[in-house]
Parts: sequence; C-alpha cells; structure tokens
Amino acid sequence: MGTAASALLDLHNVTVMRGDRVALHDVTLRIEPGERVCILGPNGCGKSTLIKTITRECYPVVRPDSWMTILGAARWDVFALRKRFGIVSPDLLQACTTDATGLDVVLSAFFSSTQVFPHHRVDPGQRTRAEAVMRNTGIAHLGDRPLRTMSSGEAKRTLLARALVHDPETLLFDEPTNALDIGARRTLMGTMRELTAGGRGLVLVTHHVSEIIPEIDRVVMMREGRVVAAGPKEEVLTEENLRSLFGVAVSLIRDGGYFHCY
Repeated sequence: MGTAASALLDLHNVTVMRGDRVALHDVTLRIEPGERVCILGPNGCGKSTLIKTITRECYPVVRPDSWMTILGAARWDVFALRKRFGIVSPDLLQACTTDATGLDVVLSAFFSSTQVFPHHRVDPGQRTRAEAVMRNTGIAHLGDRPLRTMSSGEAKRTLLARALVHDPETLLFDEPTNALDIGARRTLMGTMRELTAGGRGLVLVTHHVSEIIPEIDRVVMMREGRVVAAGPKEEVLTEENLRSLFGVAVSLIRDGGYFHCY
C-alpha cells in the first residue's frame, strides 16, 4: 500500500466529529515519510484527534472535496496500519492498565493490541525481539511486573519499548512526557533524540514548547480544531504566534536548540 514517494499523511479539507463537537475543522496538512514534525497547541485544540485519525480510531466526515491518505492509501486494514507506527499516548497507557506484565505489553505491539490475549500466538522470534528491545531501553527488570504497579516513568518506558519492538518507520508520540518528573522527562526526551538520529520519522504532539527537541524540523500550530500556522520551526516559533496560539503574553528564549516559553 503506497509507495516510497507517498506522503506519510495527506489531509485535504478534513473534518472530524467527536460526538456532536467538531474536533478537526477543514484541516489540510501533509507530512512526508521520515519528517520530524511537532503538532503544538493548547489542550482541546484537536491535536490528539489528529493522531487518532491517523491510527483510524477516528474517521473524517465524508464530504465533497475532502480526502485523506496514509502512506498513499485511502483504505487500510487497521491492524496492518497500526503496525507501521510506534505509538505512545495517554489513551494507550490507560488501555494497558491491567495485570499485563511489561513483557506482555511490549509483545502486544505485534498484534496491535494492549496485551497478549489467549488467541495470540507469540513465536520465539517475537519474544527474542521484545526482550532485546527491553534490554536496550533499560527496562529488562520490568518484564514480569504488572504495568499497573509501575511508576509513570517505568510505564512510559514500557510503552516506548512497545513502540519500537516492530521497528516502525514513524513514531507517533502524544504528550509523551505527561505526568513525568524532571528526571524521567529529561531521559525520555534524550531517548527521542536518539531515536530520530537514524532517520526515523516523528510526529510529536504537545502543548509544551520546551518539549520540542532540536531534531524537530517543522511545527504545526493548532487552535480550536484548525491549523493556524505551519512551517520551519525557527519561522513558526515566535512570541507573536505563541501569544496568539495560547492567548497569553509570552517571552521566548532559545537555548542550545531548544525553545523555552515564559
């Protein structure tokens, strides 16, 4: 499905409803494979709905002159599609809060689920791969521990290992440092930098300017379900744009490739 030249995501005049509310309103956006993009905006602006639209948890309203493709295809087997992405999100974390162990959560990515269910068959190669990724991400000791007993940082690193286990070409991170302390947040952001260094694509969703790692090339600002600005990071991240986006006066400082807002 799709070709190497196909866009990772190509939306044209896309509208998505959440109940009786318009969550995305006439959004036009194109993201290329391997691109590192930040979707920035206040809570409730439609950022997470955009991620759910990519993973087919939400679907656009069918209208004339409105279309959407993912990796060049308009239709997907949802389980096949989700295996193309490595996903870390608050909703996924909530879905995994069961007695599933760390190893089971990581293995669940092979089945596009949140745990290993009785009908799943884990082959030796999958188990070997999962254990190797857990070692590489420093969580081998969490293999037998239920996710619900882990700290926020441990649970996030388990989801990160889950996102990497099938070697996806693109990572979708929705508020990945939410609920993390300073140390765990810094560690996760450092890991994000390492993961993108090899050319892997990243779509980062956040409302914190300071989480935009230096490897991010482009910023898309969203407010009230609409894209209000998009372009190279250095051009879009201005005090004027941020003031308009969040509705408060801000001072912006750049430090070593990072931006900080006060």
